[in-house]
Amino acid sequence: MEHETDLIKNINLIHSTELGVSRIRKNLNLNSDQDAVAYCKNKITDKNCKIYKQGKNWYCITDNTIITVNAHSYTVITAHTVK
Repeated sequence: MEHETDLIKNINLIHSTELGVSRIRKNLNLNSDQDAVAYCKNKITDKNCKIYKQGKNWYCITDNTIITVNAHSYTVITAHTVK
C-alpha cells in the first residue's frame, strides 16, 4: 500500500518519452491528438485502479488496461490492454 501512495503522491512527476507515447497510443488505440500521458494519469488515479510494485516498476491495472511505470524515474514505459 505504501507504494501505491508514493505513486499517487507523485502523479505530477509521471511522464513518458516520445517513443513511449507512440507505443502507448498504438497499444491502446488512442487518437494521435489524445494526450497519452494524461490518459495514463487518469487511469492511475481511478479509484478502481490496482497498483503494485514489482522490482523496479509499478504496475497499474484498471479497465482491462495495464500501465507500467518506472519506480525511480516515474516514466510510463508502456501500457496495453489485457487479453
